[in-house]
Amino acid sequence: MDKTFYYPLLFLCLFLTATNNGISQEIPKNEMPLFTVKNPDTSLSPLTGMTKKHWEDAALYLLEGAFSYINNLDDPMQFPKLPGKSYPQKDSQIPTEKLEGISRTLFIASPLLRKNPDLVINSIPVAKYYRHQLEQLIDTNSTAYIKPRKQDGGPSQNLVEYGAMAMSLFIAPEVLWEPLPQVSKDKLAASMLSYADGPTVDSNWKFFNIFVLSFFDTQGYDVNKKLLVTYLEDSLLDYRGQGWYNDSPAYDYYSMWAFQLYGITWANWYGEEHYPELAQKFKTNYQDMLYHYPNMFAENGQMMMWGRSISYRFASVSPFAFASSLRDDTINYGWLRYISSSTLLQFLEHPAFLKDRVPTLGFYDHFEPAVQIYSARGSVYWMGKLFFGLLVPDDDPFWTATENKQPWNNLNDNAVYNKFQEATNLLITQYPAIGGTEMRSWCHEKKANDWQKFRSSENYNKLAYHSLFPWQADGENGIISMNYTFLNSNKEWEPWRLYTFKSYHEGIYQRTAQLETNAEVKMELSEIPLPNGVLRIDKQLSTVPVKMRFGHYALPELNKPIKKTTQIIDGHKVVTIDNGKYQLALVNLLGWDKIEVYRAKGLHPEADFSEVINATDNYNPQEENAIYASLLLWKNSGEKWSPDELYPIESLKVLENRVTVVLKGGKVKTINY
Repeated sequence: MDKTFYYPLLFLCLFLTATNNGISQEIPKNEMPLFTVKNPDTSLSPLTGMTKKHWEDAALYLLEGAFSYINNLDDPMQFPKLPGKSYPQKDSQIPTEKLEGISRTLFIASPLLRKNPDLVINSIPVAKYYRHQLEQLIDTNSTAYIKPRKQDGGPSQNLVEYGAMAMSLFIAPEVLWEPLPQVSKDKLAASMLSYADGPTVDSNWKFFNIFVLSFFDTQGYDVNKKLLVTYLEDSLLDYRGQGWYNDSPAYDYYSMWAFQLYGITWANWYGEEHYPELAQKFKTNYQDMLYHYPNMFAENGQMMMWGRSISYRFASVSPFAFASSLRDDTINYGWLRYISSSTLLQFLEHPAFLKDRVPTLGFYDHFEPAVQIYSARGSVYWMGKLFFGLLVPDDDPFWTATENKQPWNNLNDNAVYNKFQEATNLLITQYPAIGGTEMRSWCHEKKANDWQKFRSSENYNKLAYHSLFPWQADGENGIISMNYTFLNSNKEWEPWRLYTFKSYHEGIYQRTAQLETNAEVKMELSEIPLPNGVLRIDKQLSTVPVKMRFGHYALPELNKPIKKTTQIIDGHKVVTIDNGKYQLALVNLLGWDKIEVYRAKGLHPEADFSEVINATDNYNPQEENAIYASLLLWKNSGEKWSPDELYPIESLKVLENRVTVVLKGGKVKTINY
């Protein structure tokens, strides 16, 4: 139940109007004001002003929102449910919902309690509240009671939350664990170990068993060390290289906010003392990550919308703060902190981030296409793992290095930089001219087999993901962004989901794609990143006629209508849209019949309305043309396009099994089929 929010500062914002990313929005009277960086340190952090103290302020800000629902020690961390597929959908899920609220807000509270055990929020002693809630989990008369796993029971969400809780117990045992009565400790250990000493899911979930087993080993309980070692070794087998773990079967932020964060913290808190060889392997993998993953963030330090559980948001930067444990003098700590602070502010300063004083299930505002069925409202506090960085000492280089973005300063605006990840076939591309980054990643999941409905969805099936252009959901009427879609035999528009990586060479990223419902519909896809966009040279391999569309990235409508222009450059149609912040252009080089702009409602994560440029054609395998070539370009609003930017091609020659492109300036790109 929503309870009155008592903080006096609330009344300062009744008529506050916040502006972020070009969107003006009045803060409702029952909401918290936007987070602000008070007394920014522009000497240490010239780009964000953020210091360790401001991270503490941010943690307290989020925790205050959660505790606005707590008026006494018995009140659960249970928040207003948003409409849609999130749980609980039935009463039996409510205890786990409450467990998530406790375990995940504790990610934020535990570092604060380690520093200040007497912390009080909303007149509630925070440490006493969490200890009381821990005891509710083992009280059979409590509505928060968690039944121990049965002997033949499988893994469940309770394992996840117990694993999360074990991490917080590692952080502040003097405050959260040691004051508990021995009988409560024993019952809680029995309940948590009933899940940890058992089966798991072959993914990042193995770490939840690992943390529970490891913590209770430090407390003198008898734990299954053989199983502990098995799950540690199996987790290491998930590592592929360049910092990426495979999360059965996808690559996404779980490599970072799960595997990498868990690996380095487990090694630091427990592994180095008890299993030093295994700990060193996790640290080596962590070191690999630091030299690749930061390149995925935009020049302004912000993250892109990509993969499932995106409502965890700034958990994406949670591993960075532990870099000094490697004792590696080549690490740019100031850049890592800049990325971390900037990504944190990306959301805390956005007016749609909070609803009911709690983060929404979305990227900014609530966005149902990005929600998974395993998420409850309190799930969002998984982002609180970022604040594990507060455990790092004040004199650590992560906190003392001067904030910078030197790696971007070294890039040439007239060039493009591809960072191919050979172990995973991921491609990270940096575009210094606009300050954005792009990711091409794995997707090969049939919708028919995807019972959770996320690995085959827009969370993974886009041709690429961009830090400046969050993905738009597909429209039932065929409106598409950054993908192809085809009118299938059921008269439904169906996007690519089944990609197979082919090769990366000389700046050309090649894949094949096949339609799930009709294997006769297939294409070979070739993408060539350019300084201000992407050149696509795609070949139709379909053996049946098919109606198809292809879309650029989409632009949200901000404070004024999106401007559309059409022109002809060197005989090629160019359609441009401009929302006052960015411009996007699609140039038809070969194959497409029409280029049109479509307006959509409710499909974009940043605004109610959006527009996207789509190319359309009715493909017939009896016709000679099988090549579909286009330029997908971008630019800041207000900047003029030069003719060479809109048409950077000297020549384009199509042979039976080869396309040769000569770019202006002399570079030659050859695509072989």
